[in-house]
Amino acid sequence: MTFTIAIDGPAAAGKGTLSRRIAEEYGFHHLDTGLTYRATAKALLDRKLPLDDEPLAAEVAGKLDLGGLDRAVLSAHEIGDAASKVAVMPSVRRALVEAQRAFSAREPGTVLDGRDIGTVVCPDAPVKLYVTASAEVRAKRRFDEVVAGGGTADFETILADIVRRDERDAGRADSPMRAADDAHLLDTSEMSIEAAFSAAKAIIDAALKQ
Repeated sequence: MTFTIAIDGPAAAGKGTLSRRIAEEYGFHHLDTGLTYRATAKALLDRKLPLDDEPLAAEVAGKLDLGGLDRAVLSAHEIGDAASKVAVMPSVRRALVEAQRAFSAREPGTVLDGRDIGTVVCPDAPVKLYVTASAEVRAKRRFDEVVAGGGTADFETILADIVRRDERDAGRADSPMRAADDAHLLDTSEMSIEAAFSAAKAIIDAALKQ
């Protein structure tokens, strides 16, 4: 019997870091579902296939190996741009949701993070977390990441991009980003990753005892 933890929330709220930490703590498999869209886009780019052919993109999505997604490779900007084009295709989303559900059945347990895990992909997950933070805090985190990496960034541009992305994710007709009715809310605006992890662990430990 597998145990699934669904973690949703907007960009830069800390859900990825938290998800990886939780998976490591419990010895569970982890899947950043956002990378599945990037992997689909990369597969199309690598084979020089068009990004606007929905049946073809869905076919590629259905054949992905979700066990070997390389975050470093898939984080490239051009892959992100391509992913935003394929992610809006309903048949691609359906193919990837099926693949994500199959991944969630791996034993002894799984941690999936994304935008629609608790509402669409794994609505029966015994633990659902919605990790969020104010747009300003999330923009500052992104800004600090870029600067720490030796790059240059404009805070207002990053903030505007985050607000725009939130509106797009929450407003789309197919699988909009929202907290599941039974999700536990973790607002990390003024919370360290350690505090967020402790809060999440208490919720998960209680569910595992049931």
